[in-house]
Amino acid sequence: MAEDRFLVVGLGNPGPKYAATRHNAGFLVVDELGRRAGGNFKSHKANADVLEGRLEGIAVVLAKPKSFMNVSGGPVKALAQFYKIEPDHIVVVHDELDLPFAGLRLKSGGGEGGHNGLKSTTASLGTRDYARVRFGIGRPPGRQDPAEFVLREFAAAERKDLDFLVDRAADAVEAILTGGVEAAQNHFNA
Repeated sequence: MAEDRFLVVGLGNPGPKYAATRHNAGFLVVDELGRRAGGNFKSHKANADVLEGRLEGIAVVLAKPKSFMNVSGGPVKALAQFYKIEPDHIVVVHDELDLPFAGLRLKSGGGEGGHNGLKSTTASLGTRDYARVRFGIGRPPGRQDPAEFVLREFAAAERKDLDFLVDRAADAVEAILTGGVEAAQNHFNA
């Protein structure tokens, strides 16, 4: 039944040029969830790579839009319509400048905080009422432009902890699926 299925979307930019950048933290987390679900991503007509599977016994559609971050809302909406998934069963995983590196925050609804991928998703869905997993990447050093910073690869010191942090964010997504955002917040937002 569609109402029992969740859509989990990792935000990022397509292609190898962006694969290891901070802006693709959402893709990294969804890739880890895909490993846990034991499947392979396949191209979908909604302009996304998707994997249909189960996490913690719950039916999920894992997705990575093939559009650029700033227009990722189109594929999110198309997938939600195709799979008949309401916004309250959508989880969006994204990089977050306003959290220090290694910070993780979960929330339901709210603003977009200047994040163009979230702005596009909210505009396309017509609502802010979807869950977000905010993966902290920190602020750029000095006067570096934030737009340039998010498109850079993680620093060597950050890469040492990256696998652990991606794993923790994937755990947070699974906690949302099994117990809801509020219960997951109590554990992961501490």
